[in-house]
Amino acid sequence: MKTLLRLLSLVTMATLLTAAFAFAAPTVIKIAHPNVPQHPMGQCFEKFKELVEQRSNGKFRVDIYDSSKFGNFDSVVQGLQYNMLQMGSASTPNLSPFSDSFLIYDLPFLFPDYPSTDLITDGPIGMKAAEALKKSGIVGLGYIEIGFRNLWNNQKTVKVMADAKGLKIRSTPSKAHIATLKALGMNPTPISWGEVYTALQQKTVDGIDIDLNLAWFNNFPEVNSNVTIVNSLYSPHLVMMSQKFLDSLSDEDKKMMLDTFQEVKLYERKLIREGEEKIMAQLADKGVSVTVLTEEERAKWAEATAVVYKEFENRIGKELIEEAKATIAAGK
Repeated sequence: MKTLLRLLSLVTMATLLTAAFAFAAPTVIKIAHPNVPQHPMGQCFEKFKELVEQRSNGKFRVDIYDSSKFGNFDSVVQGLQYNMLQMGSASTPNLSPFSDSFLIYDLPFLFPDYPSTDLITDGPIGMKAAEALKKSGIVGLGYIEIGFRNLWNNQKTVKVMADAKGLKIRSTPSKAHIATLKALGMNPTPISWGEVYTALQQKTVDGIDIDLNLAWFNNFPEVNSNVTIVNSLYSPHLVMMSQKFLDSLSDEDKKMMLDTFQEVKLYERKLIREGEEKIMAQLADKGVSVTVLTEEERAKWAEATAVVYKEFENRIGKELIEEAKATIAAGK
C-alpha cells in the first residue's frame, strides 16, 4: 500500500510539474523604436513579434514600445545595458559616441542607390561599426532603414540648386546634416521631432529634409506642397539587443531569434523601397508637386557638398571613406 501511495504521489507531482511548465509565464521581450506602428519599421517589429511568438510556441512574448514610448535614445541604451529592454532601434547619428565609423552614413551623396547601401550596412564596414557597442553590453544585430532624404517645402518648386537658396529647412541635430544643407545654400533649423508637424503647419520653417515614408506616415504632405527627389543622405537604423538577454538564451532559442531578425530586416527594407514607389504615385492626389532632379543637376548638388567630406574626414577617417567608395564602386 505504501508503495502504491508513493507511486501515486510521484505521478501527481509529475503531473503538477508538467502543468506548471505548460502554463508558465512566457519570457517577455521588450522592443523599443521611435516610429509609428504603420511605418515599415513598426511593421517590421510586428512581424518579428508574430514570428518569434509562433516559432517559440508561446515561450516568448514580445511587447513593442513604438513612437519612443520607452523614452529617448539614452533611455534605450541604458535599458539594453541593464536588460530592462531586450531590443531597440536607433539611428546611426545617435550611435556616433560609440564609434565615429557610424558617421559614414552622414556623408551626402555617397550612395547612388539602395543596392549600394546594402553593400555597406551588411558588409564589413557596417558590421565593424556595430561591434563597437559590445564593450557597453549591447549587440548590434544589423541594419534596417528609413531611406533617402528628399527636400519638402511649402514655398516653391525646387528644380535646381539655386531654387533652394535661403529656404529655412528643418534639420536633425547632426552636424553633417546641418553642414550639407548649408553647403546647398539653405538655412538649416534643428527642431525636435515631436514639434516638426506644428512647425511646418505654422510655417516656422519652410520645409523639411526627410525621406518619403516618414513624410507620408506623419502626414507631411498636408503641410508641404512641393517635394524634390534629391536622395542626398541615406538613413539606416541599427537594431540592437541586450548582451545579457542574448547570453541567457539557449543555443536553439538564440539561433531562432537571430535568424528571425535577419528575415524581418530584409522584409523591412522591402517595405521601405516598395513603399516609396507607392507614395510617389499618390502624392499628386494629395496636392503635392513632385520634382525629380536630373542626373546632371544631382551631380551639381553632390559637388557643392564635397566640403562636408573635408569637414568630417578627420573624425570618420580618410581610409574608411575611401574604403566605402571603393566598395560601392566595385558593387556596380
